[in-house]
Amino acid sequence: MKRAALLNIELSQIIAGMGHGDLLVIGDAGLPVPPGVRRVDLAVARGVPTLDQVLQAILSELQVESAVVADECLDGQQLPTWYQQRQADGLPSAPQCVSHEAFKALSRQAVAVVRTGECTPYANIALRSGVAF
Repeated sequence: MKRAALLNIELSQIIAGMGHGDLLVIGDAGLPVPPGVRRVDLAVARGVPTLDQVLQAILSELQVESAVVADECLDGQQLPTWYQQRQADGLPSAPQCVSHEAFKALSRQAVAVVRTGECTPYANIALRSGVAF
């Protein structure tokens, strides 16, 4: 059995197969998944699991080069709390910010979209994989 935080077989396989520059999207319960993009549905109920919980587990295995969030998730100029809390786990200090419409268009390039039970509007993040060497 794995010792790492991420125990989900499907997510582990996706991350293991990602190359430099590949995109993984983690979204709230309402983020549409584009046709043809792999969906990993982890949503159990409203708020279960949270985006932060899933992000923390994914960051235990994924080397992140850059991140993208929607402008609409910013509170004034402040990054969301979940983003700030995960900077110590490997998120870049400053994400690229785009409109929510541009974020949805970007998700068409993802190797997968992970759906959480998060019900906070615009709580979505796209992670671009880096290299660990």
